[in-house]
Parts: sequence; structure tokens; C-alpha cells
Amino acid sequence: MENFWKDLSKGFTVLAPMEGVTDVVFRQVIAQAGRPDVFFTEFTNVSSYASEKGRENALERLQVAPTDVPIVAQIWGKNPEHFAELAGDLKELGFAGLDINMGCPDRHVNAAGGGAAMIRTPGLAVECLRQARAATDLPVSVKTRLGYTYVQEYSDWLTMILKENPAALTVHLRTRKEMSKVPAHFELIPEIAGLRKAFSPETKLIVNGDIKDLAQVKELAKKYPEVDGFMIGRGVFENPYCFTEHIPTREELMGLLDYHLDLFDEADARLRLKRARMLGEGVDVAQRGLPYEPLKHYFKIYVSGFAGAADLRAKMMECRNTHEVRKVLADWRADN
Repeated sequence: MENFWKDLSKGFTVLAPMEGVTDVVFRQVIAQAGRPDVFFTEFTNVSSYASEKGRENALERLQVAPTDVPIVAQIWGKNPEHFAELAGDLKELGFAGLDINMGCPDRHVNAAGGGAAMIRTPGLAVECLRQARAATDLPVSVKTRLGYTYVQEYSDWLTMILKENPAALTVHLRTRKEMSKVPAHFELIPEIAGLRKAFSPETKLIVNGDIKDLAQVKELAKKYPEVDGFMIGRGVFENPYCFTEHIPTREELMGLLDYHLDLFDEADARLRLKRARMLGEGVDVAQRGLPYEPLKHYFKIYVSGFAGAADLRAKMMECRNTHEVRKVLADWRADN
């Protein structure tokens, strides 16, 4: 088995998988600002990939950029055979590893039996992990939470996962019920590390939750030397340079926004061309490209913390495409 996790230095950093956020475009933005040691994709449903109707969308989620090195596919579902089918194709798609999501708290994902709902179906969780591993020589890892309802669930739940010897185990230090409403339970790290040592000492242990930047990573690495890696999620919204110790200027953030818009337009053009070839010229052109509205979720990352930021952002939110956004930015720059 090829296992890139073994080559990472202690205290490595990981970009968390975030639905609707860590797509191929935004990962390139983060790489430009200051890359983590490991990238994760947004979530891909294994059953969508296994279906003729859903495969195109799944493949769009599984795009890999040259800067995505190493890149781990974050996958979810509840059908072991579908896990095997997708796992068997990921190496050819350019991935260095695959990670099974057993911690997502989204109610729709949980209602479908995936994400954190797998904590309640441990036998099925193990079977999905085994089927995925049997279908590939890539390292298979798991991302999960302490438990579904109670913190105390972590002991039995994590022990069961560790007995399967995953290449890496990421623990979001909260339960599904807690969501992100309470502070992460950092105090449990020594006990979790003890379980890892007892049942799967070769597994890389990664912690997630309330970790905002590289400075905090270094503090946690000193306090908890038993932890191998640290995953940052929402911290990228406060500072896209969070994997570095650089404090960006307003001009640097606005330049990064320009880069994001350029990447979006390039990806949109590629997708329109691809769908035109697949579906024919009779298909509505507006349906071929990337959806524009989700791009607005990123604006606050770049446009905040300076005089007039709220007004500029409000104007950007009214825009219907990147051309209009660029016009708003050009007018703002002319006045500033």
C-alpha cells in the first residue's frame, strides 16, 4: 500500500473537507495564499458515483488541480459496494488517499445513513471501511466525531475504528449533537491518543475543531506532542493565509479575490465546453456552467476588516455574475 501519511512530519496541517467550500477552485486559492501539508476535497456521495445519473456531478467534485498535492478524496454513504466501486477508481483520478466521512452532522446526510449517522451503525461503518480498503492500494483514513449524542461514546467508538487500523484518524473533538455550539474537547486528546497507542500505533492521529491558524497549531503541538496532525476548517474564513504566519494586507486579500474570480471563470468555461460537447447545442447555455450564487459565500473572506468593507460587500452581493463583480471592484479601486 502506498501511504503518503507516513512521510509527513509531526505537526502537519490539513485543510478540512467542507461542503460547498473546498472545491477545486478554492483549494487553488488556499495553495496560492499558503498551502497546508494535506488537502481534502468536499464531500462526494459514493452512491451518486455508482449511478449513471449522479456520476457526472460526482466527477466534478473529484477534480484535482496540480497544486493539490497530496490530495485526499472525502467520501460518504452507507453502501459498502459503492464505497468499493469509488475507492477502486480514485488512484486513476489523481488521489493520494481516500477518507471516509463518519462525522458530518448535516441532517440530510445523517437521514441518508451517512456521516455521523454511521456512529449509530458501527457494523456497517466497519464493513464500508473494509470494502473500500479491499478495492484500492491507496491509504484509507476516517474522519469522525467523539460520538453521536454523548461525549463518553468516544471510547468504544474510536476503539472500534482503530481496531481496523486506518492509515489516519481525524477526530473532530465534539459530538454530533454538540455541532459547533460548545468548545472542542481538547482535554480528551491524551485519552484518545492512548487508544491509538493501544490499538493502532501506526495510525496517524489528527485533531479538528476550534483550530484557526498555524500559530495555534504550533501551540497545540507543544501541548499535545502525541498528536500527529492538525486540521483547520472554518479558520480559512477568518484568514485564507491561516496555514502560514503571514498577516495579509488589504491589497493582498483583494488580489487573492481577483485570483479566485479568475479561477472561477476558467473552471466555468471548461465546464460549459465539456457540457456542450456532452449534451449538444440544444441545451440552455445557462445550465452548463458553474452555479454563480455559491461564489458569494467567499466574499467575506476577502472583503472585511477595513473601512467601507461592509458597503463594498453589499454591492458585490447584488451582482449576478463575475463580470458585474469585477465592475464593482474596479469602481471601488478607482475611489480608493
